[in-house]
Amino acid sequence: MSNADPFKQLENRPVLARYATYAEAQFAVDKLSDAKFPVQNVAIVGVDLRLVEAVVGRLSWGRAALSGLAMGAWLGLLLGLFVSLFAGGDGSTFSLIMLGLLYGAAGGIVFGLVSYAFTGGKRDFLSRSQITAEHYDLHCDAAVLGQARAVLGISAFDTQQSPDDPEAT
Repeated sequence: MSNADPFKQLENRPVLARYATYAEAQFAVDKLSDAKFPVQNVAIVGVDLRLVEAVVGRLSWGRAALSGLAMGAWLGLLLGLFVSLFAGGDGSTFSLIMLGLLYGAAGGIVFGLVSYAFTGGKRDFLSRSQITAEHYDLHCDAAVLGQARAVLGISAFDTQQSPDDPEAT
């Protein structure tokens, strides 16, 4: 048994097909699975990855406090629910949940403000990140490559031909 990187071994398989989107590649694997093809012989490989970060707003003291409040309130609510499960006594469940919510919210505000203060103004914006690929290659073990091509309706000479349109089904 080789100690080589298992993901590198997946990449070294022959390319079965190339797709513009991950959804198309996923559709092809789903089609193979529906045809009872041994899908453990297939890998989806994103090629030419890039990180796309969309800036959605400015971060301020108010937003830091509000974000901390929301996070702390959820944590406090969960903690209050958990503690109330083990607390003895009648009528204490609601008060324990509410106390957990209040203390969690207060602690969250403090944590949000302290965290924002430690950034020192170096990152005063909110963003969402996503990793995207230029295209997605579907790699397949050579031993079952012909079978996979037959299921997807791909000729041996055309790896860029997509199977049926996922919107058509």
